Amino acid sequence: MASTLSPLLAANTLTLALYFQRNFTQMALLTGYLLCAVGVAGFLFVASARVWGKRHLFLLGNILLIVSSAWGGASGHNYKSLLWARVLQGVSLAPFEALVNASVGDLYFVHERGKRMALSNLALFGGAFFTPVLVGKITHTLGWWWSFYFIAIFATAVLPLVIFFVPETAFRRASHLNTDFTGEESLQREPELRRGPEYELSTHGTRGNGHSPRTSVNGSLDKEPADVDISTPRDPALLPKKVSYARSLLPFNGRKTDENFLKLLLRPFPLFLNPAILWACLIQGTMIGWTVFIGVVLAAIFLGPPLFFDEVKTGYMYTGAFVGAIVGFLVAGLLADWSTKVMIRRNKGVYEPEFRIVLVIAQLVFGCAGLYGFGITGNDVARYGWFWPDFFFGLEVMGMVIGAVASALYIVDAHREIAVEAFTCLMVFKNMFSFGLTWGAYGWLVAAGSLKTFYVIASIQIGVCLLSIPMYILGKKNRAFFHRHDLLKMLHLG
Repeated sequence: MASTLSPLLAANTLTLALYFQRNFTQMALLTGYLLCAVGVAGFLFVASARVWGKRHLFLLGNILLIVSSAWGGASGHNYKSLLWARVLQGVSLAPFEALVNASVGDLYFVHERGKRMALSNLALFGGAFFTPVLVGKITHTLGWWWSFYFIAIFATAVLPLVIFFVPETAFRRASHLNTDFTGEESLQREPELRRGPEYELSTHGTRGNGHSPRTSVNGSLDKEPADVDISTPRDPALLPKKVSYARSLLPFNGRKTDENFLKLLLRPFPLFLNPAILWACLIQGTMIGWTVFIGVVLAAIFLGPPLFFDEVKTGYMYTGAFVGAIVGFLVAGLLADWSTKVMIRRNKGVYEPEFRIVLVIAQLVFGCAGLYGFGITGNDVARYGWFWPDFFFGLEVMGMVIGAVASALYIVDAHREIAVEAFTCLMVFKNMFSFGLTWGAYGWLVAAGSLKTFYVIASIQIGVCLLSIPMYILGKKNRAFFHRHDLLKMLHLG
């Protein structure tokens, strides 16, 4: 339900512009400010998730979704009222956008995440692209306000399911159970640890031969004993007891860490300096931004001559995007774990998180082809009609989904100990980038035309995808460097 919010007005641009007597840019900002609200609210919610878990935020997001959607539908001719309702909708969307992928890391092992991550992204993007198909028809038949009312109704129906079937996924785990928080650098540092007085302590839970446990996927090190705190206890006596089902229904079940809330609030900011996080932001965020850009200008391209699309036909143009999301999910789901297993065999049975980056090849092929193709065919709809722009829109969305899965998997596998903060960076970047595009989309299209505009966009995306080459080659060294030079600890945020 939350994924329907961003494209909710995509098919209604002309209808709302006439209804509120506003220009296209002001209509686009109804989506832009929603995206801005998602980015801002995400910082607060992620810090709250680290301290108190994710469940209370999913409940809060569902309740705010009901309230904001009912408010939007009741806005009447008041543009400012609808604008603020959209801002509140953005706040309600933030928990689901920021925390669902991180929950996959909580629930599944490395080899199980590929299909699950693809499925979660399908739910997000598939729902988003099917929404305008329905909204165009709803607007034409019942009025635009009913698109808001239907969301409020269905969100109300979903709320009991969230209450009873969405348990907390964050726990205080013993550190040796966080199998992908440890890394092979610990093997390299073992002689150094032997010399320290804490070595005897550090060998608790190791194999009988005294060696450290086999390292896992993200290349970060085991915490030294001096760094181990109650948030990752090794002693089972320090672990909280299992709660009853009745108590598990409460929004809160105690703190998940003893870290300071303000520090957790500030933790995502320095992570933008980590090349891996910045790479993931670009791979996922730029393609999502171009998709928002297409959604903003789609009405301008097809509402006028020679096609003269109304809101129903404009909504149907998202059929290609929906099919692209489905196909992208299938491709990502099939390739993600299969390609990783192949790479593991080629690497003599050793897994590296950088194997996930191989998926970007598919994003480069499909996504960039879609951007170039949409620019060419959208520039001359009299010649190409509606089908080819819609086809290339689907290719672009297919590339976007594959890139989103690749970047999310890499973050979860390579940096799961900071996955929540990393996904916050991704969320903030893509929403703020998309917000900026809504300000200038129409002006850019009018000034440069569809062909030149999308040539520039597609060329930028090729450059972004090519950044995956140094990331694949240097990713392991990057992980080792930022473990030795932990930004969060250096800034006293760790």
